[in-house]
Amino acid sequence: QVQLVESGGGLVQPGGSLRLSCAASGVIFSIAAMRWYRQAPGKQRELVASVTGRESTNYTDSVKGRFTISRDNARNIVYLQMNSLKPEDTAEYFCNADIKAFEPMGVPEIKNYWGQGTQVTVSS
Repeated sequence: QVQLVESGGGLVQPGGSLRLSCAASGVIFSIAAMRWYRQAPGKQRELVASVTGRESTNYTDSVKGRFTISRDNARNIVYLQMNSLKPEDTAEYFCNADIKAFEPMGVPEIKNYWGQGTQVTVSS
């Protein structure tokens, strides 16, 4: 069974940095796109950054130049380096990925998975 586990969230002052990690576990054959979403209280979940299997990246405008998404394909990990953090970056951050994994009762196919989330709070 595939699991995505995030880590690295916490409390940081404005202007500070954090690095989020998300590790995928299970009998994984391949991972296509990996993404970071975030959801602030009372707001819709938004896509923050994505990286394809060929490591092409994309960012929402509000984080361009401050956040960097990267992946370690050998270890099935995606990172989000967040610099120059602002109070408006405060949110629950979720990892999301398209993964082909072992299926005990069927043919492997690409499925979409979510992590449980990690809280990022930017405050003085």
